[in-house]
Amino acid sequence: MSVTINAHQLKLLLDQTADHMGHEGIEQLHGIRLDVDSQYLYAVATDRYTLAAARYRLNHGDQNQEPWARLIPGDIVPALRQWIDTMKGAEYITISTAKDRLVFDGPLADLTVATNTALEYPDWRGLLRTIAAQTIDGEPFPALNTDFLPRWAAIRQSLRTRVTADQKAVLFFGRDFIGAQMPSRGGGLGPSEDQTFENAHSLWSWTLAAGATDVDMASLPQPQPCHWEVTRDVQETAANLLRGVLDSTSNAFNADSFDGDHDAWYAHIRAGVADWAAYRYLDALHQVDPRAALAVVADTAEQLDSGELGEWAWDMAEQAGHNPQKWQDEQQARVAKQMAEEPRKWAVRLALALNDARQADINFRVDDNPFVTYDAEAGEWKAIKPQPAETSA
Repeated sequence: MSVTINAHQLKLLLDQTADHMGHEGIEQLHGIRLDVDSQYLYAVATDRYTLAAARYRLNHGDQNQEPWARLIPGDIVPALRQWIDTMKGAEYITISTAKDRLVFDGPLADLTVATNTALEYPDWRGLLRTIAAQTIDGEPFPALNTDFLPRWAAIRQSLRTRVTADQKAVLFFGRDFIGAQMPSRGGGLGPSEDQTFENAHSLWSWTLAAGATDVDMASLPQPQPCHWEVTRDVQETAANLLRGVLDSTSNAFNADSFDGDHDAWYAHIRAGVADWAAYRYLDALHQVDPRAALAVVADTAEQLDSGELGEWAWDMAEQAGHNPQKWQDEQQARVAKQMAEEPRKWAVRLALALNDARQADINFRVDDNPFVTYDAEAGEWKAIKPQPAETSA
C-alpha cells in the first residue's frame, strides 16, 4: 500500500496540522495521523481542544486502494519536516507501509519511521461529521480560548466558521481543510463568563451609544487611488490581475473603435493576455502549493518595488540561454522603421481631433504644416507621413 505526493504538498499537510498534536502524555494523540482512503491522503492531528484535518487528492493511479492509516510519532514529526525541506518542492515522495513501519521514499534518500499499529486513534471523521450536523441553538455566543487561535494561522488561507451553540465546537472550513475548536467554559472577568450576547453587550452599551448607527468597516480610510503600491497578498494579486484583464479588454475596444490607434489596441490586448496568463499560472501554483505562491508573490513584489525590471529580465534571459541584445536590436529596428514610414502618433490623434471638431461644427483654422493636411476628396483631415531627409549634394 503506497501513495505518491510531491514534497511541497506533503510539507503543507504537516504544517497545517503540526500545531494541533496532543502532548506525549496521550500517546495515541501525540503525532500526526496519515490516513488514506480511496480518494485522498489526509493529515490529522488533535489534542482534544482543537482538531485539524488537511487533505490531498491522490493521483489517479493511487486512487481506489484499500484504506490504511499510521500515526507519525510527535517526536519524529520535526525530523520529517526537516527531511522534506532538503528537497525541491516538485520532487515526489512515495509513502508506503510495512508491518510496523512507515517508509518515505525520496529521490535521494529514504526515511523509515517506526509506528505503533496497536494505538486506537479517535474517529475523527465521526467527530467532524457530528459537529457539522449540529443545528443552531438559540443565539450562539461561545467563548474561545485565544491561546488556541494562533494555531489556525498555519493554514495560510481564509477560513469560514460555523457556530452552533455556546458549549459546542466551532467548525472551520478552508480549501482542502477542515477543523474544529472546543469552546472554553468561561471564567475570568468580562464577556467570557457571560452566557448571552445581551449580557456581554450591556457591559459596552454606554460606550457604544456615543457612536453612529450606520457605520461600516468598509467606510474606513482607503489608500489613495493615485498611489500604486505593490501588494504581497496572493488574493489581492489575483484580483488585480483579473481587473487588469477586464480593463485591458475595455481599453482595447475603445482604442480600436474611437481612436483608430492600432498600436494602442495591440498594447491593450497584450497587457490583457499577460494578466490572464499570470492569473492562470498563479491560480495553478496556489492550488499546488499555497506557500510557494505566497513566496513568489512576495519575491515579485520586491522586484517590482526595486524598479529594475529591465535589468532583471535581461539577466534572466541570458541565464536561460536567450539573446536579449538581439531582441533589443530587433525592437529598435521596428521602431526606426515605424518612425520612417508612418505618421507620428500625436499627428494621427491631432487629425482625429480635427475631424471631431469639424463634425461638431467648430470653426478653426490650421496653418500649413508638415504633420496634418485636409484631404478635400475624402472630406477629412489626415496625418502626413514623414518625408525622407534631403541629402546634400
